[in-house]
Amino acid sequence: MDMKDEFLIQGLAGKRLLKGEIPIRGSKNAVLPAMASSFLFSGPILLHNVPHIEDVLRMSELMSSLGAKVSAKNDRTLLISPESAHAHILDTAIAKRFRASILLSGPLLSRFGKVVFPYPGGCVIGKRPIDLFLQGFKKMGARVLERDEHFTLFAPKGKLSGADIFFKIQSVTVSETFIMAAVLARGVTVLRNVALEPEVTALAQFLLSNGARIEGIGTTTLKITGGAPLSPKHSYDTIPDRIETGSFLLLGALSSDNLLISDCKPDHVRALIDVLRESGVIIKEGKDTLHVRGWKKANTPLSLQIKTHEYPGFPTDLQAPLVVFFTQCKGENLVFETIFEGRLSYIEDLKRMGADIVMWDTQRALIKGVTPLKGRELDGPDIRAGLAFLIAAIVARGSSIINNVYYIDRGYERIEERLSAVGVSIERRKKAGSA
Repeated sequence: MDMKDEFLIQGLAGKRLLKGEIPIRGSKNAVLPAMASSFLFSGPILLHNVPHIEDVLRMSELMSSLGAKVSAKNDRTLLISPESAHAHILDTAIAKRFRASILLSGPLLSRFGKVVFPYPGGCVIGKRPIDLFLQGFKKMGARVLERDEHFTLFAPKGKLSGADIFFKIQSVTVSETFIMAAVLARGVTVLRNVALEPEVTALAQFLLSNGARIEGIGTTTLKITGGAPLSPKHSYDTIPDRIETGSFLLLGALSSDNLLISDCKPDHVRALIDVLRESGVIIKEGKDTLHVRGWKKANTPLSLQIKTHEYPGFPTDLQAPLVVFFTQCKGENLVFETIFEGRLSYIEDLKRMGADIVMWDTQRALIKGVTPLKGRELDGPDIRAGLAFLIAAIVARGSSIINNVYYIDRGYERIEERLSAVGVSIERRKKAGSA
C-alpha cells in the first residue's frame, strides 16, 4: 500500500446496482489495544481475526522496534512474544503516523517503569488532548517530563501505584490505556466514567480471562487489582469492526436493493439501524448478518436530528457517511458533531459534488435532499471521511478520483477488492507523476 495511490471510481448515478455479500473484518479499534496489551504478559499471546490494515502493520513495526516479536501464524492470526522486549522509547517516525501508538504508554510504563513517546499523530479531526493521559499517570505516581514534543514518564521504584481516577470525558483510548496500566500496578485502581464501547469491553474481558482482576466490566466504573505479569491462557478473538459494518450498511442503503453484510454484530450498530429504518430502509437482521433489501419510503420527506455521542449513541466515526446518505434523502436533516470539533471539514468537498449543505457552525450541518452528486477529485482528510468520499463517489454521476488512499488503507482492508466484488467500478492506481 503506497501513500501515493489513488482510487478511480465510476459512479452509479444514483442507481441501485450493487448486490452480493461483504464480510466484515476484525475491528481496527479492538485489535490495536489487544496488541499493546501483550506487554502485560509473561509469554506469547495469539490474536485471531486480525485485519490486514495499515494501522496493524504500524503497530507491529512499533512493537518490533521495542524488542517484541510479532509474527503471522496464518492469514489472520498474529503471535506476539513480549519476552524479548527491552526498549521503552517509541520510535518517533512510526508513532507519529497513527494515534493508537499512545496505547503502548500504559502497558510499557506499568511493565518497565518508564516510557518515552512523542505527541501522538494520526488524522487531523480536531484536538485530541493528551492531558487526560498525563493527569492519570500522575495520579498513579508517575513523574512526567516534556521536551521537544516528547514525553518521558517514570514510575517511582519502577512501579505505578493504584489510584482513583475520574475521566472528565469518556474516551475509548484513555479507558483502554489505564485498564492496561492498572493490571500491573501496585494496589487497587478505580476508573470512573469509563467508555462503554464494545472495544473497551472486549479488551477488559480478554485480560480477565488471562488472570487480570477486573470488576465492573461493561459499566462506567472499573475496579482493577494489580499484580504480576499475566500468564497467557486464552487467545484473543477480534470482534467485527462496527464502523466498517455501518459504512457498508449505509452504502447498501444508497446503492443496493440486495446486499448481505456478514460476519458482523448487529447490536453494535443499533443506533444506525434505527436511523435507517426510520428513513425507510428495509433491513433484515440475522445473528451475525444484516441484509439490506431496498428503500420502501424513498420519497417521504425526513426531518431527523442526529447527534453523535459516546456508545451506545450514534458513533462519530459514522457521521461522515451518514451525511452522504442524507444528501440522497428527501427533506432536511441536521447532524450535530459533539465529539471532535474539526470533523465536519469534509463538508465543502461534498458541496463541490453538488450536495446542498448549510453549516450552522463548526459542529452542526443541515443537509437538504435529494441532490444529485457529480464526480470530483477529492482528498480524504481522515480515515472516516475518506470512506465517506468513496461512498459519495459510488452514488455520484461520472467518475471521481480519491486521493490520500493511505488514510482509507489505515482502517479498511483491501477496500477496492471488496467493493469490486459487489459491483463497484473502482481501480487502485499510482497517482500521476508519482515515482
